[in-house]
Amino acid sequence: MSQKDQVVLVINPGSTSTKLALCTRTATVLATKVEHPTAQLQSFPTVASQFSWRLGLVEEFLAGFHGQLRAVVGRGGLLRPVPGGTYRVNQKILAELEAGAWGEHASNLGALLAHAVAAPLGLEAFIVDPVVVDELAEHARVSGWPGIERRSVFHALNHKAVARRAAAELGRGYQELALVVAHLGGGITVGAHLEGKVIDVNNGLDGEGPFSPERSGALPVTGLFRLVVGRPGEAAGFLSRVAGRGGLVDHLGTSDAQVVEERIRAGDGRARLVYEAMAYQVAKEIGRAAASLGRRADAVVLTGGLAHSAYLTGLIVPRVAWVASTVLVYAGEEEMLALNAGAWRVLDGLEKVREYD
Repeated sequence: MSQKDQVVLVINPGSTSTKLALCTRTATVLATKVEHPTAQLQSFPTVASQFSWRLGLVEEFLAGFHGQLRAVVGRGGLLRPVPGGTYRVNQKILAELEAGAWGEHASNLGALLAHAVAAPLGLEAFIVDPVVVDELAEHARVSGWPGIERRSVFHALNHKAVARRAAAELGRGYQELALVVAHLGGGITVGAHLEGKVIDVNNGLDGEGPFSPERSGALPVTGLFRLVVGRPGEAAGFLSRVAGRGGLVDHLGTSDAQVVEERIRAGDGRARLVYEAMAYQVAKEIGRAAASLGRRADAVVLTGGLAHSAYLTGLIVPRVAWVASTVLVYAGEEEMLALNAGAWRVLDGLEKVREYD
């Protein structure tokens, strides 16, 4: 079998779907997305208990292609904070993900499924840029309370992928550039990328940065304290409002940006105010990230599903044009391509594989 016939199996388990693809270095040979109805998922007591079922889906997809596999790459799950890069799936990764040592999420199954396919075939299994990528500068970790340190949790896979894409478009190396990348999706994270590292980024999951379709973003601290103290019986529900029921959902009853834009076109003033405030906060966060670079940015990059909206990006771009002479819009999320590219960079010797220890 020639090298041009070899493919990498890409496995991306999500909370409501399993995405699978067979890819060469430059093209997708076969791909599928298996949707998982809520009722089906509720039949499993834990994410870990879905392993055998999802493995069956992978094996069904892979039928007939085992002989062409070069390696398997899975979505990185919740591990301890690590630098960005491609990691070999080892026993420590498997043990921590099986135990849910750092939390439980469907992405934890990525490495487990990749290893289950690769090991019997004597192939390598990898994960790439998990959400826990942590390259924060020392100053970025310090908060105003000594007992609370800022954490790096963000859309690392897509951030890194579009940063490399921007570098290629600019004709320079990622390690040379200063970029501000804003991922606009159900959650919004804005990162300062300096010479190949994300030295600062808002943790949208913990309530930092702009509000988003599903997350509250940063809140006035004293106002939040007063609310919790005044309504102690509701305190447990406040966390779900921070990540899951905040932002557009809380204000407008929907997380669907298209629905919100339809309401705006129909003359809904409240929807317009809230939506434009979200764009305003994104622009403000881009400015904050730019300041942390310590030099003028080479480009601002807007990405994620919301970047498909010309209305939303049209609200953001004029406010951030001063940050850099170039503003690039890469709408959507190219997670499967990013996972595949990370595996091939290691397989082709362009990047050294990292070890999780």
